[in-house]
Amino acid sequence: MDSITHIVLGATIGELVAGRRLGKKAMLLGALSQSLPDIDFVASLWLDTSRDVLAHRGITHSFLFVLVMAPLLAWAAGRKWRNAPLGGKEWALFFGLQLFVHILLDACNAYGTGWFEPFSHYRVSFELLFVADPFYSVWLGIAFVALLVLKRDHPARRRWARFGLIASSLYLCYCVTNKLRIDSQVGDELRDRDLAYTRYLTTPTPLNDWLWYIVAENRTGYLIGYRSLFDRSSRIDFHYFPKKDSLLNRLRGNDDVRNLLRFARGYYTVDRWEDGTLVFNDLRFGQMRGWEDPEGRFVFHYFLERPLDNAVIVQRGRFAGWDWETIRAFIRRIRGKRIFAER
Repeated sequence: MDSITHIVLGATIGELVAGRRLGKKAMLLGALSQSLPDIDFVASLWLDTSRDVLAHRGITHSFLFVLVMAPLLAWAAGRKWRNAPLGGKEWALFFGLQLFVHILLDACNAYGTGWFEPFSHYRVSFELLFVADPFYSVWLGIAFVALLVLKRDHPARRRWARFGLIASSLYLCYCVTNKLRIDSQVGDELRDRDLAYTRYLTTPTPLNDWLWYIVAENRTGYLIGYRSLFDRSSRIDFHYFPKKDSLLNRLRGNDDVRNLLRFARGYYTVDRWEDGTLVFNDLRFGQMRGWEDPEGRFVFHYFLERPLDNAVIVQRGRFAGWDWETIRAFIRRIRGKRIFAER
């Protein structure tokens, strides 16, 4: 999830767990420790882009990191605040909870989280939330502001902390039901129309949990479509994208290609743009305005022949070209209005 969400979530958990004993210091320590796994951004200072996308949410988002860092942070906190009314085990539980919640929440979107690093490179991703979902974060933000304003001994502090955590957790449960519903509808649609597929992925579109992006893989490529929870028709408008895997033949031994293939988990296409640029697309992160432009380019695209031109590729062009008309079209599609027809 985004950094602001981790900060307000960590502060709210900190208040509920240790606010009565540590005061507002619990919020600060909660926000800092909840954000600690994202220290992996430092790797981008020396890693090239293809290695950086693998390093992000890797070892610092693993169970091993939680098990090692929780007691280390507890030891440091115990040394710093010797007179604090928390023992070593309580400090370790405080920090361990914050770190665990961070890696659990990050596994709820499509990027993939390395829970089992370094023993396994398998990435966990539940595809329940977009990386920034205001409908999840707003309740925590409200609670965070209230906790900042209220004095440390105010009796309403715990009620506000509980409100933020319960409301955001209920929304997360709602997202689980949305995911199950969408997955069921997509599976039924593929089978009813006898569309060949080996597997499919569904993940929310930006900033909401009602319009879902769908990628269904078959032998030669992918069917890509969008499904809103408010669609009246069961039909999904799929558009086909060939994999064009043969374009990688001369680059199979390239380190960048090996890293990208591992990162994409099989959901990729290769394309040569009109200007001759050879591009690797990771399909899991969606298209640029694909709900209104079925030929839209993919957000994650990597220039294979110009590696130095790649930067911030995970969200490259995510909101490029957005204006009020685009936002209105996006809202209309969320509400179930079809914008383009299947070809």
